[in-house]
Amino acid sequence: MAVLCHCDRTFSQSSFLKTHLRTHTREKPYQCSQCDRAFIQMNHLKRHVRTHAMKQYKCNQCHKCYSRNWQLIRHMKTHPNNEFYQCSDCDKTFARYSNLNKHLEAHNGKKPLPFQCSQCDRAFLQNNHLKNHLRSHAGKNTYKRAHTGKKTYQCTICYKAYTYKNNCIEHIRTHTGENPYQCSQCDKSYPRKYQLVYHFRTHTGDKPYKCSHCSKAFSQNVHLVHHMWIHTGEKP
Repeated sequence: MAVLCHCDRTFSQSSFLKTHLRTHTREKPYQCSQCDRAFIQMNHLKRHVRTHAMKQYKCNQCHKCYSRNWQLIRHMKTHPNNEFYQCSDCDKTFARYSNLNKHLEAHNGKKPLPFQCSQCDRAFLQNNHLKNHLRSHAGKNTYKRAHTGKKTYQCTICYKAYTYKNNCIEHIRTHTGENPYQCSQCDKSYPRKYQLVYHFRTHTGDKPYKCSHCSKAFSQNVHLVHHMWIHTGEKP
């Protein structure tokens, strides 16, 4: 027997009528667990949930997700004081530094970026980019602590104190034996990221530090500094 809605629509089953009535009452019993969207029918919710699987670009201020990087960048411009990260090789822009880092590694042939900041976890493809970045620390409290001598981060095992949080974390790993930075080419691992970067150059033969007086190049800056004695006769 057909059932009739007050809007004159007819349905073959009462369950269909029940679903239809929600268009009048605006009841949406099927709630998405990943956002605030709700739906009249379960199949609508299932279709919506699939869109979350495709949305890998998330705003770090309001947590909205997007399937394309450019969509996230466009959205983030609606938030004040947002910082964007641009690739110096191809001018592509990213809303997150981690995404830029992955992109730069693609330019760099999947090798770890060679120039690591000592004050944070950012790394760069070129040394002049690292120098420019280091200036951004100049106005921060970490810079002030370096000049006042204040050491606010203390090891809980030996009580040695550090100016920078990252340095303290890396020191604690010497007690715990934790080596989170794993080489992708062999089974070696390291407590500090820059140690992995230096080690990785033994696989790639990369020598980014070039002598300005001769044709020699080195995998680490300290080796270049020692080499310069030959030319200048002065110890650094």
